[in-house]
Amino acid sequence: MKDFMTLPAGPMTLCNVTIPACLVDQPGDLVCTDIGIADGLITEPVGNKVDMKGAMALPAFVDMHTHLDKGHIMPRACNPDGSFMGALQSVRADHANWRADDVYRRADFALRCAYAHGTRAIRTHLDSPPPQDDISWPVFDRLREEWAGRIELQGACLAGCDLIDLPGRFQQTASLVEHYGGVLGMVTYPMPGLDALLHDFFALAAELDVPVDLHVDETMDPTVETLRSICQTVLDSGFKATVTVGHVCSLSTQDHDRAMNTLDLVARAGLNVVSLPMCNLYLQDRQSELTPRRRGVTLVHEMKQRGIPVSFASDNTRDPFYAYGDLDMLEVIREATRIAHLDHSDDDWIKSFTSVPADSCGFAPVSLNRGSPADLVVFRARNWTELLARPQSDRIVIRQGQSIDRILPDYAELDDLF
Repeated sequence: MKDFMTLPAGPMTLCNVTIPACLVDQPGDLVCTDIGIADGLITEPVGNKVDMKGAMALPAFVDMHTHLDKGHIMPRACNPDGSFMGALQSVRADHANWRADDVYRRADFALRCAYAHGTRAIRTHLDSPPPQDDISWPVFDRLREEWAGRIELQGACLAGCDLIDLPGRFQQTASLVEHYGGVLGMVTYPMPGLDALLHDFFALAAELDVPVDLHVDETMDPTVETLRSICQTVLDSGFKATVTVGHVCSLSTQDHDRAMNTLDLVARAGLNVVSLPMCNLYLQDRQSELTPRRRGVTLVHEMKQRGIPVSFASDNTRDPFYAYGDLDMLEVIREATRIAHLDHSDDDWIKSFTSVPADSCGFAPVSLNRGSPADLVVFRARNWTELLARPQSDRIVIRQGQSIDRILPDYAELDDLF
C-alpha cells in the first residue's frame, strides 16, 4: 500500500499534526502542533508547509527485545504443539541449519521489515551455545555495519543457565560479547547452584563492564522466582551497569503480597523490565484442547507505579516461539494496549515503546522536541482509537528528514532455505 500522503523533499513543516504531549515534555495526552524538518532534524517551522489534517506522528520506534537469529525459520521448524517446550525443542533441532549465510539472510530480511515499519533501534538476543556463538556473532557484526545509519543494533548472548559453564567455555562467549560491544545474557530458571552462578555471572559482567539482559521466569508457575535471586545478587554485589529482565510472567500468578514484595525488590535493585505481550500470550497457559485463561503478561502497571522502567517489545518473529509477527512496533503497541489494558491509564505509555527502551539500552535519546533527529512515523489516524483500530499500512516513515521506501520484502526470498 502507498503512503497516505506524498511529502515534499527538502525542508518542510508538517502543519496540524497530532503528537503525544509527553514526548515534548508537556502535560496531558495528545496535542496538535507544527513540526519543522530541516537537515535531518526537527526544527522550528521552515520550508514547504504541508497540512497534515491532524495526522498522528510518533518517533521512530525502539524494539529492545528481539531474536533476529531465530526469525523466519517457519515452516522448517514448526512448533509441534504450540507449547514453550515444543518451541525450545524445535529451535534446538534447527540449530543444525544455522550456518552463517542462513542466519544472515533471515536476520537481514527481518531488519528490512522492521525498517519499513518505522523502527530505528533494535536489541537482538543471539543463541550462543558453542559453537553457534562463533557463527552468529560475526554475522551480527556484519549486519550492524551494513545497517548503520538506518537501524542501530545491539546484541545479547543467550543460553540457558544450566548451559552456562563458568569459568569454562562461557568465558569465550563472554569475550565475543565484549569484542562486539554486546550485552551479557542468559535464561534463568530454578536449578541447583543458581545463586552461585548469578554471583559469578554478574562478577564477569562487572569485569567486562558490560550490561546484563536476562530472560526471567517465563512461566505461569507461581513458585518460580528467580527474579528475586537476581535482585538480591545485584544489591549484594553493587553491580553498576544496566540490568534488564524480560518476560517475568510468573509474577502474574503469584499471591498479591508476595508479588508486590518482589516488585519492591526490583525497584530497589534498579532493574529495567521488558514485557513481550504477543509471545507470552501465544505460549503461556497453553494446554492441549483447553482454552487459555491467563494472559501471560507481567505486572506492568504495578511496576510503573514504583518507578520501574517498563518497555514493550516484539520478541520472536515467525519461529516456534511465536508463529506470527513482522517486527512492527505498531502491532506491539496495539496488542500491548489490549492485553495489558494500557488504555484508561497513564497518558505516557507511549514512552514504553520509544524513550524508555532507548534509555534502558543506551540508544540515542528519543524525543519530538526541536533539535531531535527527524526520524518519525506518521499515521493518517488522528487519535489513539483511530491509530489502534487499523494496521496503518499506509503510514509514512521519515528517516533523517526524508520519506523512505516502505516496500516489504517478499517471503519467497527465503524459500530456498526451507
